[in-house]
Amino acid sequence: MVEVENLVKRYGSRLAVDHLSFQIESGKIYGFLGPNGAGKSTTMNMMTGYIAPTEGTVRIHGYDIIKEAAQAKRYIGYLPEIPPLYQDMTVREYLTFVAELKKVAPKERKEHMKEIMELTMIGDVEERLIKNLSKGYKQRVGLAQALIGNPEVVILDEPTVGLDPRQILEIRDLIRRLGEKHTVILSSHILSEVQAVCDEIMILSKGRLMAYDTPEELLRQKDSSASIEADIMGEKEKIEQAVGKLPAPLNFRFEDSQEEGCVKLILETAKGIDLRKKLFYLMAEEKFPIMSMNRRERSLEEIFLELTESDNSEGQEPGEGGNTNESNL
Repeated sequence: MVEVENLVKRYGSRLAVDHLSFQIESGKIYGFLGPNGAGKSTTMNMMTGYIAPTEGTVRIHGYDIIKEAAQAKRYIGYLPEIPPLYQDMTVREYLTFVAELKKVAPKERKEHMKEIMELTMIGDVEERLIKNLSKGYKQRVGLAQALIGNPEVVILDEPTVGLDPRQILEIRDLIRRLGEKHTVILSSHILSEVQAVCDEIMILSKGRLMAYDTPEELLRQKDSSASIEADIMGEKEKIEQAVGKLPAPLNFRFEDSQEEGCVKLILETAKGIDLRKKLFYLMAEEKFPIMSMNRRERSLEEIFLELTESDNSEGQEPGEGGNTNESNL
């Protein structure tokens, strides 16, 4: 469906996208995840033909997005971070205009627009001026324009930025429903957002693809350890001697505890090994009361931070932060 091959974008001496290659299959929701400045918006702008790559190619349904732009763009719907809206048009006027640009047949236009307005839940504001709408409704209108023409691929750049918690949940639910009929690609720097709706995750850092897999597989591949945290009452030196009696090679350290008279033991083990029961019986035998204890495996957030920790980009990447230029349509 979408093939990105050796994609490069330079702005002067700055390398925004660094030889990026991946493939997108039909019928899934994909997430571009990365810190600000990682290259997400630049990559999406090149994928949609909004800007040209310095090197490399993007093919949509086999068509080159630069050399065969008209054919390729028939398969794409694009929502930039700031929707390209005409503020002095009503919602209906604007969507009619977009339908004309995308060459939706006049006899099909009315029913097509009705279906999209129902899907994006903007039918109750169709006669209102766009400039008078709330941020949430403007975002829905932006989604509606991306869906005009029923594109197979819907590309959404930071679709929930600036929305309140309720609006974020509504947009996430809408994205899940879009995934039933479209291939959806969305970018975000918010891990929970991508994890909540995406089937596959691509983690970008400094314009490079650091990981590409399902959330579950990323956790399996990158997570080889677990840890036990326990607040234990007693002297640190004596507890340390007791912990040395536990079986299997392990690492442990001590931190300050908020429990009075306690030390916090951080005990690392291989994933799948649970030493809580043995630790409990050992500390009971040595007469060191355990005041609290829990076991924790690495989270996807920790893996994300590990993969992007060298990304010290300052500010936004060129093109990030949205663009209201109407040519986004």
